Amino acid sequence: MDPIETTVAAVRDVGPDAVAIDLDTPPAFDAEPGQFVKLTATVGGKDESRFYTVSSPDTDDTFEFTISYDPEEGGAFSEYLLNLEAGDTVTITGPFGDDYYEGEHRAIVLAGGPGIGPAVAIAERALAEGNEAAIVYRDDTPLHEERLSNIANAGASVFVLSEDESLTDAVADVLTNADGEQVFVYGFADFLKDATAAIEAAGGDADAAKAENFG
Repeated sequence: MDPIETTVAAVRDVGPDAVAIDLDTPPAFDAEPGQFVKLTATVGGKDESRFYTVSSPDTDDTFEFTISYDPEEGGAFSEYLLNLEAGDTVTITGPFGDDYYEGEHRAIVLAGGPGIGPAVAIAERALAEGNEAAIVYRDDTPLHEERLSNIANAGASVFVLSEDESLTDAVADVLTNADGEQVFVYGFADFLKDATAAIEAAGGDADAAKAENFG
């Protein structure tokens, strides 16, 4: 999709130093949980862009992305996003990415840090479609805790780990290696390395995982 201007519908706190931004869905725009968009804005007199993963289960009417920030080290682009209000306009391009939910019977999402956005989106979508879901999430300051609780109450397995905890036992608990099961991995490079090791330790095929490296 070519760059298109759309409107901010809402901005909500979703945890320590984190917000979710809802955008009105432009005509003909459609994205699946796990895909991402490019957000462009004029900051300090020049255009700057960042990529954000969709964190809503669908893009009907509105869609969401989640931003975590460091209040001491955040840059001008972060400040711009944090000051957005309902009614403001932004420019998006996309969606991008091939590693997204496609109706798999059982979705296992391993998420580190900002990977929580696609994790809750995929799990909610899977459950809404009558499929199974599980989340293993590692972060010292968990986000979207209410959504994680609702996902667990809906019957999914949800593990929230601190950053010094191993993924091995939790991944072994949720991974069945049955037909129709798909593993998704979202996070920074060190998390992907740990997730790969945990999948292999549980007898899974890490190469078959759908994964996005956030840097």
